[in-house]
Amino acid sequence: MSDWITTAHVTVDPLPLDWRDQLAVRLGQRPRRIGPWAELALYGARLCLDAAGESALPAQAQLRVASLSGPRNATRQIVEQAQTGLPMPFSFMQSQPSQMLAALSRHLGWQGDARFIVSRDQQAVLDLATQECSAAGLLIGWVEEDRRTEWWRMVLRGP
Repeated sequence: MSDWITTAHVTVDPLPLDWRDQLAVRLGQRPRRIGPWAELALYGARLCLDAAGESALPAQAQLRVASLSGPRNATRQIVEQAQTGLPMPFSFMQSQPSQMLAALSRHLGWQGDARFIVSRDQQAVLDLATQECSAAGLLIGWVEEDRRTEWWRMVLRGP
């Protein structure tokens, strides 16, 4: 059994009214072409890495994002827009969790093993993620659109 150390844990609940402005200031620009759910994931992940004292996620670390439902609002929008018979709307991309993972990779200065998981069992997601990780550890978050974001940065205890 591995011995994990949590180097940072951040919970944002409730969301501050200006969280998107805070994110833009932290990144030096507003994120482009991603929806609010992906922005919320980025906001929480960046806060967690900042709390851990890391400017970027280490190359061998793994990234996991979990949610009960993913980008609900974007999904609703594309269903409504698809019924108009027009070409697939741009919001279609915002409904894809893979776009959130790409945005996280870009803004965290990282490439590697990233996964999105839909689950109701936070402990099962954490258990699976820690079993798959190397010593560089894990950045794992739970993101619920328009409500909350919670993130942990974890590494294996040294010898």
